[in-house]
Amino acid sequence: MKKKHTAQAWVIWSLSALFMCYKYVLEVSPSVMTTPLMQTFHISATQLGNLVASYFYASLLLQLPAGLLLDGIGPRKITTCIIALCAIGAILFSSTQVIFLAAIGRFLMGIGAAFAPISCLKLTLNWFPKKQFAFMAGLMMAVAMLGAVGGQAPLAGLIAKVGWNYSLQLLGFFGFALALLFWIIVRDKNKVHVIKDSSTPPPIFTSLLHIIKHKQSFWLSIYSGLSFAPVMVFGGLWGVNFAEKAFAESQNIAAQSVSLIFIGFAVGAPLFGWFSDWLGKRRSVMTWGTLGALVSICAVIYLPTSFTAQISALLFFLFGFCISSFLLCFTMICEVHPALMAATAVSFMNTFNALFGAFSDPLAGKLLDLTWDGTLIDSARSFSLYGYKIAFLMLPIYLILALLCLTRIKETHCKHITPSSLP
Repeated sequence: MKKKHTAQAWVIWSLSALFMCYKYVLEVSPSVMTTPLMQTFHISATQLGNLVASYFYASLLLQLPAGLLLDGIGPRKITTCIIALCAIGAILFSSTQVIFLAAIGRFLMGIGAAFAPISCLKLTLNWFPKKQFAFMAGLMMAVAMLGAVGGQAPLAGLIAKVGWNYSLQLLGFFGFALALLFWIIVRDKNKVHVIKDSSTPPPIFTSLLHIIKHKQSFWLSIYSGLSFAPVMVFGGLWGVNFAEKAFAESQNIAAQSVSLIFIGFAVGAPLFGWFSDWLGKRRSVMTWGTLGALVSICAVIYLPTSFTAQISALLFFLFGFCISSFLLCFTMICEVHPALMAATAVSFMNTFNALFGAFSDPLAGKLLDLTWDGTLIDSARSFSLYGYKIAFLMLPIYLILALLCLTRIKETHCKHITPSSLP
């Protein structure tokens, strides 16, 4: 019986992690279609940033409702509907030349961004022992980053063959198939694995008030938003174009280079989770990881002419590897709140991730437009290397601020404790 439930737990977790993978394919897909999108919709970099950020606007608005719904109703029903909604968004985005409708499609895809990680973490808590949570959270992001890798060079290759519209339509059809599998296979709880806190979740507003009134919730969430925004600004939208300029690479080679960020993230996420558990510390691991990410991203952006292709590839990988340490804050926020509030706590944190994503992409686009010298290639704006360096100044600033936030975060020593018992 135990083996049966273990196998079922892994199947259910795998499907929820596959949704994470799907989410990241959709999230980073604009990075390999910036030029055709600007051509299709006749827009500037700022407008493109706002279009792409529609994804984060949805995530921002729905983070807290996502956690409350998943805690209150359960992952199976809610997540099945959300995956289908993502698929509808991908098909709508790919089927229109009206920017308003494209923004709605991107918004629908962004709804998945609100639910995917919370759903996976909620199912992890319901089906696996708590002692495995940090490792499983890291493993979840490793699978998710495979989706981000797929949204780089492989998607660029598919777009080169069939066009960006048809490529996104295929992703939409895949989403419908995933939603059907999720409904058929996933179950909310393992009857053998019982959460000790209580059998009944507290009222939703009680959960939210409990989370909001503790300062650690805010410091962890701000740190999370500041740490992950550079990955999305660079890896999710503008990094491929920058690599083309900085290293004189084709779009496909540049996409392969930038995808190393997500490969590094996939390798680092479970390793940092395991290492943190082994060391018995969270904050110091995040500090060194964030510092490593700061050094490597500064080197990539501001010293590109000094590096060979191999060294730049290594730096891309190191940036992704080091910044994946920030995922430990997801474990920490679950450690400082009761398990039955886990989805709401994670959704509170993801609200800050979405907030930083929502204004960072348009801000980078605005800075690029301000430095644009009027050059057009195939009716789309082309930006200078200098322009990218100015626009990317926000990335090291974010990481420095993240390091400052870490000084206010209290160590949990890998134990599930209440905020009031923190030292």
